[in-house]
Parts: sequence; structure tokens; C-alpha cells
Amino acid sequence: MEPRSKSFWWLTAFFALFVLFLYGPTVTIGILSFQGPDGGLTFPMRGVSTHWFHALFAQQAVGDIWGAWRRSFVLGLMVMAVTVVVSVMAGLAFRKHFVGSGVLFYLAIASLVIPSILVSLGVGLIFNEGGLPIHWATSAFGAQLTWTLPFGLLVMFAVFNRFDKRYEEAARDQGATAWQTVRHVILPIIAPPVIGVALFGFSLSYDEFARTLLTAGSYNTLPLEIFGMTTNVTNPVIYALGTLTTLFSFAIIAVFLGVVWALGLRRRRGGSDAGKSV
Repeated sequence: MEPRSKSFWWLTAFFALFVLFLYGPTVTIGILSFQGPDGGLTFPMRGVSTHWFHALFAQQAVGDIWGAWRRSFVLGLMVMAVTVVVSVMAGLAFRKHFVGSGVLFYLAIASLVIPSILVSLGVGLIFNEGGLPIHWATSAFGAQLTWTLPFGLLVMFAVFNRFDKRYEEAARDQGATAWQTVRHVILPIIAPPVIGVALFGFSLSYDEFARTLLTAGSYNTLPLEIFGMTTNVTNPVIYALGTLTTLFSFAIIAVFLGVVWALGLRRRRGGSDAGKSV
């Protein structure tokens, strides 16, 4: 085995520092969340316990944590569903290269370069001027879609640009209708990217702060609730909350990866069964 070059070790060290920069704050919060009952917000730690995790589930005057989590979870599912459906339909539509498709594409992704707080302000003003109630399930839902839809569209455009149309032609030659072609040919092939779009939509919504700040109304989502806690909570309970939400986020990612793995396994089994039948 040939010895590694110096550039390899330099790049390895750089990557290690990059990972440390990404996850160092999260690890620090995770450690501090296990402070003892008399612990504070900084090192050194005063004992080790799960006291602050128990405090999250106890009656306390630090805000509506679990209500905010439920709202963020439901809102994330709503945004995820709409993002997936609209992105897939738009990807199918843009393959036809209709008149004005280029302009519509740039308009669709323009919200990515607009400051998020301005989008939140604009959506809030529209609802206010229209006499509509500002609520997390309506105005915040719309504001977050301006953030998740462009990402979903970009992913699906890339997927359909590489999609081999011969699969569709073969299905049509076998007598499949347009809907049967979409359901039994297109969707199974693009299932992993669609799941990726779903994960994008949920995760971007779940932790979105700026576009929700002026559109959530009287009920906070979890990011807004945590921001409010930073101004009045002076104990590690906020770190315990951060640790739990981080674990929840990793659990969501694991679920989506498990679905992708299951779909891939099912496809390989289907291919092997077809080969045996031949």
C-alpha cells in the first residue's frame, strides 16, 4: 500500500475541522443539557443528571413548548405534502417547454434571493390588508411555501432533465394510459428524489424562523418559541429542548432513509423476480 501524500492529510484535517465546526455547537449543547439541578448555561458543569429533561415534561412557566412543537410538526407535514405534489406536477409540466416557461421558472425561484424577513412582512401585510386572520396554518403556511417550493422545483427539474422517456414510450406501447404510466412507471423511478423533496420540505419548514416570524399570529411555532425562551430562560432546560429536537430531526432523517432503502430493496427484488421468470 502506497503512503498517503501530504495533501491527503491536509485535506483530511480540513474536513475534520469542517465537521467539528458543523456539529461542535450541537455537541456542546448536548453536553450542557445534562447539567445537575444547580447547573447553569456555561461550563464548568455542576454535576451530571437528566433533571432538565424531566423539567421539560413538568408544569413550568417557560412557554408552550409542546404546543409549539405540535404546530411545527403539523405545519411541516402540510408544507411537505404541498411541496411534493406541486414540485412533481411542475416537473412534469416543464418538460413540455411551453411559451413563457423560462420566465415562469425564474419567477418561481426568485423568492430564494429575497430576504426571508421581507417575504414574511409581505405575506403578513397581504393577509392583514385582505382582512384575513394571520395564523400559523394559513399565512405562515403560505410564507414557508415560498421557501420550500423553489428547492423542490429545482430538484425535480434536475430529475426530469435526466429522465429517460423511453420508459414512458414502452409503457404506452404496452397500452398503458397516461395516468397508469405516471403511477406505475414514472413515480417508482423518481421515488428516491421525491422522498428527498419531502425531507427538504419538512425540514425547511420545521426549523424556519424568519418567514414565520411575522406570519404565525398569536401561536408560536417551535423556532419562535425557542427564540422567546432565549430571552427569559436562564437554566439548561433550553439545552435539553435543543437536544431533544436534534434527536427528533435525526430520527426523521432516519425514517426517510429507511423508506428509500425499502424502496430500493423492493425494486431489486422485483428485478430479480422478473429475471427468474424470464
